[in-house]
Amino acid sequence: MSRPSPTSTAARRGRPGYDQEAVLRRAIDLFNRRGYDGTSVGDLARELGLTKSAIYHHFPSKSHLLQAALDEALDALTAVIDAAARAERGGGTAYARLEEAVRGSVVVLVEHLPAVTLLLRVRGNSEVEQEALRRRRRIDAALAGLVRAAAEEGALRTDIPPDLATRLLFGMVNSLVEWYRPEGRYDAAAIAEAVTTLAFDGLAPREA
Repeated sequence: MSRPSPTSTAARRGRPGYDQEAVLRRAIDLFNRRGYDGTSVGDLARELGLTKSAIYHHFPSKSHLLQAALDEALDALTAVIDAAARAERGGGTAYARLEEAVRGSVVVLVEHLPAVTLLLRVRGNSEVEQEALRRRRRIDAALAGLVRAAAEEGALRTDIPPDLATRLLFGMVNSLVEWYRPEGRYDAAAIAEAVTTLAFDGLAPREA
């Protein structure tokens, strides 16, 4: 079975009151609150006060909604990796690339919090989820590569293995989905600064 593509619906015109983006936002909210498997198109239609056919006007199926949501998070995280790759070609140090990748990951999480929250909850129960997990593993591997490269150039302490440092570092970033709220007192820049300060001060090489 071929994977559904949200691009086929990207140009659809919105029904009065709810455009495609508004439908997607509400769907992501419902998926996070009730679980993807526990949410039907009928549930979403009732939430929006629309008919199911009005939902299908924007997205042909529930799986198209899920893919659009997961692609939002994955595309933003992939852009962080692409930026690190461009910096490498420009001669930047692995340490600098890793620091910017951490900052960028925090900003993505804050700015796309609902979509990233949904991404972190997928378990591979469908073809769409399995493809999302494959993309996420590629991103995780690239981030782990940045940690190893920074360690190899002597920019990180040597008593913490790079694979453990990777898990702890990005575990801290991902934990933001559990407590960060957009209406809180800290914006993306402030949180990114705090995370990088805590992480990289702790990972700095110890003086002899």
